[in-house]
Amino acid sequence: MKVLNYGSLNYDYVYQVDHILVGGETLASFSMEMHLGGKGLNQSIALAKAGIPVYHAGTIGEDGQLFLDACNQYGVNSDFIRQIPGKSGHTIIQVDQQAQNCIMLFGGSNHRQTKEQIDAVISHFEKGDIVLLQNEVNDLDYIIDAAFAKGMMIVLNPSPYNSSLEKCDLSKVSCFILNEIEGEQMTGEKEGNAILDCLLKKYPNAKVVLTLGVAGSYYQEGKKRIHQPVYEVKAVDTTAAGDTFTGYFISGIVRGEKIEQILERCAKASAITVSREGAADSIPGLDEVESV
Repeated sequence: MKVLNYGSLNYDYVYQVDHILVGGETLASFSMEMHLGGKGLNQSIALAKAGIPVYHAGTIGEDGQLFLDACNQYGVNSDFIRQIPGKSGHTIIQVDQQAQNCIMLFGGSNHRQTKEQIDAVISHFEKGDIVLLQNEVNDLDYIIDAAFAKGMMIVLNPSPYNSSLEKCDLSKVSCFILNEIEGEQMTGEKEGNAILDCLLKKYPNAKVVLTLGVAGSYYQEGKKRIHQPVYEVKAVDTTAAGDTFTGYFISGIVRGEKIEQILERCAKASAITVSREGAADSIPGLDEVESV
């Protein structure tokens, strides 16, 4: 079983602020740092750090050499990353004193996938392989259709949730991994169990992993529902917590582990991530997680 992550690669510009800005407000930041990120890259690095070989596919700009260097550093296969003229994607992230964040995204090269590129990538994978997707690249609907036609297991993190997802046939998704905000956007419900009930009704054949911040996480498969509490730590930056959870969850699926064991490891890994600044840099390795 091979794992393909077809996703974004972004430069993250992180500003530490007293509070998240509101409309019309000007606020000085305490500091600014640049990190490598993007949901796609973060999740690939999380998979690699969790001990799972992962192929990353996506598009970077002429300023994107650092992404290739990072893939080499962390053991992510970059054979399917295409470099083109223009700017790579980037985000502007505000992090307040309670470690909550607000993210503005510029797609850049992430929004310049071609159908020919997608077909070429998918041709290297087989029935039963896993494809992990987020909503930070263009032609997501085409990627889903191509992967489904190949018989791949489609894992979707529907973030950011926007109108482009309406073009996607989400009945082809094998597993949704989402947080409470995305859950509300998909279902109109705010409470965890109500979100899960609605998703079960809409997508009865899909497994669901729902993360609820300090309330922990749920796994749903049919009428089976498993809850995992969080590991309490002092949060510094929550930017890559969900991406860490996603990478570690898929790593457990690849290994064929029990869901309870997978969720516990995901909770440990995410707790370590939020205790550190940054995105990809903050994701722990498997040995560190297992030592907790």
